[in-house]
Amino acid sequence: MQSSHHDSGFTVRLADPGVGPTGASSAPAPPAGSPGAVQGKTFRQRRRNRHGRGLRGELMLPTLPGYRTRSDRFDDFVLDSAQRLHDIWGKPLDGVRFAVDEIPPGLEQLVADRTPAPMGAFTAATAADGPVITLYRRVVEQACGTRDELQDLVHDVVVEYTAEMLGVPPESLDPVYRRRY
Repeated sequence: MQSSHHDSGFTVRLADPGVGPTGASSAPAPPAGSPGAVQGKTFRQRRRNRHGRGLRGELMLPTLPGYRTRSDRFDDFVLDSAQRLHDIWGKPLDGVRFAVDEIPPGLEQLVADRTPAPMGAFTAATAADGPVITLYRRVVEQACGTRDELQDLVHDVVVEYTAEMLGVPPESLDPVYRRRY
C-alpha cells in the first residue's frame, strides 16, 4: 500500500495494483521446474528483438498528459480537494487521512439488494489512528461523463464526508459546494 504524506497534516493511502486484498501478490509465481518459470529475466530481456526493430524508448513521455493513468488523475483530484479544505479550515483537519479504494466492500451484496453503492465512507478516529475518509474511485467515475464533472464530483464527495466528520453542513464547509455544475 502506497502512502503519501503532505506538510499540511493529511495523508492519502493508495492501494498497490499488484497486491490483492490479503496483502499477497495477485499473480502466483509458477513452480521452479515448470515451463512457465523464467529465472531472473524480465519481459524485455525475454522478448525477441530481430535486427534492432524493437521498441527503442517509451511510447509516451512523462511530460505528456496521456502518461498519467485515470487512477493517478483521480488521486490528484482527491489531493487537490483535501488541500483546498485544509487551506480553508486548517487545524480541525490535521491528522485526517484521505484514502482511495477501487470499490466499496460488499459491492456484490449492494448490487443484489439494488442499493446504490456509496461514493465514499468515513471512519471515525480510533486510539491508534486518526479519522479516515475513503473515496471509491470506480463508483465516482461511473457517475460522471467528463473530466470536469469528475473533478467537481470528487470535490463534493470529499466535502460531504469531511462535513460528516466535523458535524457541520457541507454548504458551510466550502462555499463552492455543489455550485459548479
